[in-house]
Amino acid sequence: MIVITGAAGFIGSCLWENYLESGEHQLVLVDDWLRPEKQPNFRDKLFQSCISRDHFHAWLDQHHEEVHLIYHLGARTDTTETDTRIFDRLNLHYSMQLWEQCSRYEIPLIYASSAATYGAGERGYRDDHALVNHLRPLNPYGVSKNDFDQWALQQEKAPPFWAGLKFFNVYGPNEYHKGRMASVIFHTLRQIRSTGTMKLFRSHRSDFADGAQSRDFIYVKDVVSICRFLASHQPESGLYNVGTGEARTFLDLATLTFRAMQREPRILFVDTPEDIRDTYQYFTEADMQKLRRAGYSREFYSLERGIHEYVTRYLSREKIW
Repeated sequence: MIVITGAAGFIGSCLWENYLESGEHQLVLVDDWLRPEKQPNFRDKLFQSCISRDHFHAWLDQHHEEVHLIYHLGARTDTTETDTRIFDRLNLHYSMQLWEQCSRYEIPLIYASSAATYGAGERGYRDDHALVNHLRPLNPYGVSKNDFDQWALQQEKAPPFWAGLKFFNVYGPNEYHKGRMASVIFHTLRQIRSTGTMKLFRSHRSDFADGAQSRDFIYVKDVVSICRFLASHQPESGLYNVGTGEARTFLDLATLTFRAMQREPRILFVDTPEDIRDTYQYFTEADMQKLRRAGYSREFYSLERGIHEYVTRYLSREKIW
């Protein structure tokens, strides 16, 4: 069996659907199943069994001999949350316990880290283990992810294969429940429908023009493909960037969303909210050499292709993948 934690969430539910499409139904899904906003992500999907997040560790102790691989994608991902106790419990200690179980029972583990670990990018965006102790994330979420990466690299006992995936800016279907944390593409479509315009954050740095803030945007179908590749090939264990290697501006992103909706761009600029202004990343771009050296050769979705598919096939129809 294959286990997916965070299976009712954004990336987890997409990975779940991809396994179903490839004929793999021996899946155990883990999440907080009581959250009503996530129900569309799993309402029509097949599964072998669903387990509450709080009961999963005990379940694994009893059923570990049946488990071939665990994707640990469940986490608290709100970058504006300031209560570090939440991140300590859900992102750090929960993951530590799962790591120790996978090490004891010799189960391969692929877990979600984050590009938020890179902070403002002072040391670049290389998934080099030697840099991890020197990274300075800008918010408690990024700190929790980097704390776990540091802890994992220090462990003498590890799963037979493990990979920590530093997700950059993921967008695509099944993020309807994420609210403020959903992608800018999601919010752009909603704003265009309601007002005919899109508001982007004004730059508060002299070296960036308004709208020129740039991120490495990666379509969720590429993320799923990378997860499946690492699970099947199991190259050298370690941290891996999950991006495209190409930064694009938010102005590009908004303009392409208008075009996918067959509308002329109407973009306004507003001040970045003060509660995130000091922790806002102005540029991210994944160094993808490690994953390429590991053998991943598939071409990534361009931003043009990814946004067009996301808008026309999913967002405009409010369709789940």
